[in-house]
Amino acid sequence: MATAKKLTENHLSCAICTEVFTDPATLQCNHTFCKSCLLKYINTQPEAVQGKSIRCPSCRQQTKVSNPDSPVEEWVSQLKPSHVIQGLLDDFGPGTKAVEEHVCSECTKQGKTTPATSRCSICDVVYCDGCLKGHNMVPGLCDHEVAHLSDHTKTKVKRRFMCQVHRDKPIELFCKDCKKAICTLCCSIKHRRCKDVDTIESMTSLMTEQLTNKLEQLRIKMTTTNNIITRRTSKIQDVKSNSQTLKDQVTKTQETVMRAILRKEKQLLWQIDKSTDEQLHELQADIQSHEIDLQMYQQQYDVTANAMTSNCEMDMYDVYESMSETSPGNRDTGYRPAAGRVVFTHDLDKLSKAVDELQLGKVEVIHDVSDPESFPILHHTIDCKEAGDRKKPDLFDVTVLTVDDIKVTVVADYDNTSLKTYYTSNLQSFHKQLLLSNGPWQIAKLSESQIFVSVPNSKEIVKVKVTPNPVLVSIIKTSKVYCALACLNPSQLVVSIYEHPHLVDILDMTGKILRSITKGVGNPDYIHVSSSNNLIVSERAVKSLVCVTSEGGAVFTYTPTGVRALSHPWGITTSSSGDIMLVDYDSHKVIQLTESGHFYRDVVTQRDGLEYPRCVCLDGDGLMHVISDRYIKVFKFWRHRMKIWQL
Repeated sequence: MATAKKLTENHLSCAICTEVFTDPATLQCNHTFCKSCLLKYINTQPEAVQGKSIRCPSCRQQTKVSNPDSPVEEWVSQLKPSHVIQGLLDDFGPGTKAVEEHVCSECTKQGKTTPATSRCSICDVVYCDGCLKGHNMVPGLCDHEVAHLSDHTKTKVKRRFMCQVHRDKPIELFCKDCKKAICTLCCSIKHRRCKDVDTIESMTSLMTEQLTNKLEQLRIKMTTTNNIITRRTSKIQDVKSNSQTLKDQVTKTQETVMRAILRKEKQLLWQIDKSTDEQLHELQADIQSHEIDLQMYQQQYDVTANAMTSNCEMDMYDVYESMSETSPGNRDTGYRPAAGRVVFTHDLDKLSKAVDELQLGKVEVIHDVSDPESFPILHHTIDCKEAGDRKKPDLFDVTVLTVDDIKVTVVADYDNTSLKTYYTSNLQSFHKQLLLSNGPWQIAKLSESQIFVSVPNSKEIVKVKVTPNPVLVSIIKTSKVYCALACLNPSQLVVSIYEHPHLVDILDMTGKILRSITKGVGNPDYIHVSSSNNLIVSERAVKSLVCVTSEGGAVFTYTPTGVRALSHPWGITTSSSGDIMLVDYDSHKVIQLTESGHFYRDVVTQRDGLEYPRCVCLDGDGLMHVISDRYIKVFKFWRHRMKIWQL
């Protein structure tokens, strides 16, 4: 029957696998699932296993298990389906033979397949013409509402609401104690002790309202879930792209190490060549000296030999006298120390140990700040005090860029009127700075290699290219003293005047004012543009965070009271999921809000070593950079189970 089909599709199907229940299990929230589907779901929720409870996949309500120390499989096996679900499965589930709507129900019982022509809306049964006559002849059935079936009509017959126990009695009452629609006979028999029974008509409006609210809640959940699926799908592409990027970085690191090894090899070969050349030069010089001595000795030998063979005493006396003047015993015998030997000394044990201890880097699973189970850990700190600074650094803003695979931290130092960059390349750390005409206030990121910086006291907005060294590209002269600054889009800037209430200007790239927003905003200290192109501004004067559209339409205002009241709201940023990070200077913390402006948690506090934070930003790796005094403190976000592979 059609009823069985509808029951199977709408009420006897598992929400996880979307198939008809197989071995159903009902949780305390009355939601039912296949036991195998529920077991698979629980195994994807480690926090539920740790909490010794089953979280419903539909409503997230917890179901306590009777024996928490037993395996998860036993938790699920001990769950039983509700009596209603089991009864419906027995009557209409798989294995029950459904009657086709176009075949007469009474004839089917007799093994016939007579086409049906009519339907009784009360009995919810279809009849052929012959069986319909028999139906109408039965006392109590003759007044039932019967409609003719037609293949060409699409008019739906409104069925009467009949009691499932007393099938000829209409449903007229609703027992609020039992939360069940009943007939008058059920009320007098089974519900006579119930205290709150009302007519079905009076319950219809309340039921309609509640179902309407339920539909709206489900619509919101569907939209939210669909957005989550969309973001997760996009995240999959990001994860794949990030994986390839990390592999490229590992390869690049290996190439850097190999270049360092080859450089050492080249130095050693050069030293061998140099030492060898010095040895050869020394030996050649020694040979030349000995050759000169040899020539001299040969000459003396020849003169002496001639004198001895001439039989002339005069020649012999001349040679003898000259020999006494240059006696060989008085000359350098020519024996010099032998040249040194070039040797290469290696320690294979030490080399093997060095190779084993060589670390190309480490692979970590870092969670995003939007992960509700993540918590911050201080990763490293950048000290922005440099030797050439005239004053103590007064840091007003920070951003992080990725230029040619090099992560560059850019910070605005107001008192030293400079824009500073910090980065690491080829295993060496670098610091560069660009002097400006006056103190910089806020940095607006245009791309991974270009930024805008507001210089209010000079009425300037400077464009800077990061190579990763900061290079001045151009200067935009403005007619007003603009402090807060953000990029609305690639061709427009959004700015505000310090201590000038209710004014935010939209500029083009020449500094021309395109329009002004005078409603919805108060006195912005910092401006941030969200992924939905809304303007989020911090207003220290009224201790609020305000979000408006780019046209000035109100989105939300965050002005908490009590223990969560803001004391000094300043820097703002948003995460990839849309969460808002707000710095509260005097309370020493970074606050996390949802995209709609609701408090979520204090994400970083004084307990994490934060003192008077001013600004915050998130980089592409999920690290949070926070200005704290003259330092930039960089935090990672971990879950309790951290994964690190260090090689």
